[in-house]
Amino acid sequence: MDPPWAALSDEELLTWRLCDLDLRIEGSPVAPRVAQLYAELSERGISFHPPCFLGDEWFSPGGVPEIAIPFYLAHPRLEQLELRQMLDVEGGTPETCQRILRHECGHALDHAYRFSRRRSWHAVFLPAHPDNEAYNYQPRPHSKSFVRHLPNWYAQAHPDEDFAETFATWLGSSPDEWRARYQGWKALEKLEYVDRLMQEVRKKPPSVTRGRRFSDVRKLRKTLAMHYARRRKQWAEDFPDFYDADLVRIFVTGGGGEPAAAFMKRYSASLISSLVEWTGQRKYTVTGLVRRLTQRARDLDLRAPEGDDARVRVRVELAAYLASMVTNHLHTGRFKRSV
Repeated sequence: MDPPWAALSDEELLTWRLCDLDLRIEGSPVAPRVAQLYAELSERGISFHPPCFLGDEWFSPGGVPEIAIPFYLAHPRLEQLELRQMLDVEGGTPETCQRILRHECGHALDHAYRFSRRRSWHAVFLPAHPDNEAYNYQPRPHSKSFVRHLPNWYAQAHPDEDFAETFATWLGSSPDEWRARYQGWKALEKLEYVDRLMQEVRKKPPSVTRGRRFSDVRKLRKTLAMHYARRRKQWAEDFPDFYDADLVRIFVTGGGGEPAAAFMKRYSASLISSLVEWTGQRKYTVTGLVRRLTQRARDLDLRAPEGDDARVRVRVELAAYLASMVTNHLHTGRFKRSV
């Protein structure tokens, strides 16, 4: 039987507190995914199965050998709300859910056995290697020092993520598969190291078995509206309207002038070249930003002002705006107006 909130409109559902949803993994759509994770661990001889609970996002609490699964995966109605509020459902398919579970399991096992405290772990995942820019996520798409598991070259984000991604690759494929896939790659050394670690801890009880659960959905008193307001602010740049207010200030609405999208496209090559040269940011990152801005200007039907002086002003303001966004991305990993 569906819970009473399942038939509510989005507006009504958003007024509910997370703790009042009375969600459980047991009997939910995510339960088979957890069971599959545990089966994969057992098949590899790993007796410790990290406990899972429902939280407000995907994560493994720092130092705690457990896995938080986002609450919206516990019911199709909540997945619908997530999609409408965030434009995406992370882990919404069995395949993507399993990939993320394996990744978070890597973190949980690290917390359980304290792998990352070992000198050997540091030697493998914190080498003096130019491809491994710890704490500064500027991925090199063609690097062979990292496995490719989650999108956006996530293994390059941080040594802890590198380990989790390597473990997830190890768990999700057979030794013959990952050895063939990564033959000749630097990443193969990491996979072999993880394989040795897992052989070592087979049937071995973990050093850490419990800890404080963060963001357990059963204890979260915030409403769904508050939850999504915070997430939309955090990930604002991923929404189409993130740039609207700035673009409207730079260009003009209405009138018969040249479309702003055409104006931007005409100068995009020189803008991108200058931004790459003066900020040091990667070309594909800058190009992606310019393309998103151009498309949004087209959606809003913005226009470049008429008159030479006005058009020069627009070019200067657009260049300054892009430079500020790109510079912030270099320092924070996000496109935003202020650091």
